[in-house]
Amino acid sequence: MLLNITLPILSVVLGYLVVFVLKPKQPKYLKLLLAFSGAFLLSITVFHFLPEVYTSNYETVGLFIMVGILLQIILEFFSKGAEHGHVHINKNATVFPWLLFISLSIHSVLEGIPIDGHTNLIYGIIIHKLPIAIILSTFFLASKMPKRKVLAFLFLFALMTPLGVFLSANFSFFEMYYTQISAIVIGIFLHISTTILFESNEGHTFNITKLLTIISAVVIAYFI
Repeated sequence: MLLNITLPILSVVLGYLVVFVLKPKQPKYLKLLLAFSGAFLLSITVFHFLPEVYTSNYETVGLFIMVGILLQIILEFFSKGAEHGHVHINKNATVFPWLLFISLSIHSVLEGIPIDGHTNLIYGIIIHKLPIAIILSTFFLASKMPKRKVLAFLFLFALMTPLGVFLSANFSFFEMYYTQISAIVIGIFLHISTTILFESNEGHTFNITKLLTIISAVVIAYFI
C-alpha cells in the first residue's frame, strides 16, 4: 500500500522537476510521451484491469463502465481536457484555477480507489500522471500565476490519488461498491487513453516513431 501512495506523488514531483530543471523545448518528445502513456494505460486496462472486474458476478459492470465514460466527458467540460494533455487557461490569469483543480481531483481520487485490488494498475496510473504533470507544470510556470499557487496546485493534485487509496482502505462504503467504482474507473481510462491516441494522430497519419512508441507501450504492458 505504501508504494501505491508514494508512487503517484513521485510521478507528479518528477514531472515538475523535469520542467523546472530541464525546461524542455521540443513538444514532439512530449507528444511521444503522451502517446506512450495513452497506449500503456489502455493496455493495462484491457490486459489486467478489465478482466479482473469482469470476473465478478455483477451484471451491471458494463453499465458502470459507460457511466465512467460519461463522467469523464462531463469532467472534461470543466478541465478542458487537461487529463489527456490540454490546458486552456489564460496565461495572464493570476487566480487559482478551481474548476480545473476540482475536475482533476475527482478524476484522481476515483483512479486511486481500485489501485490496491487490481494488479499492475499503479503502473498505468503513474505513467499517465507523468506527462500530465509536465504539461501542467510547463503551463503554470510560464503563466503569471504566483509560484506559491502553482506549487499549491501541483502539491494538492499529487495528493488526490493517494487520497483515493486511503479512502478505499479505511471506509466500508468503498469496499461495498468496489466493483462498481472499478468499472467507472475503467470507463474513465478507456475514454482518456483512446482520446490521447486519437489526438496523437497528426493529420490522421502515424509517423513510424509514434507507431513504434505505441507498440512498445502495448508490449511492455502485456508482459509486466
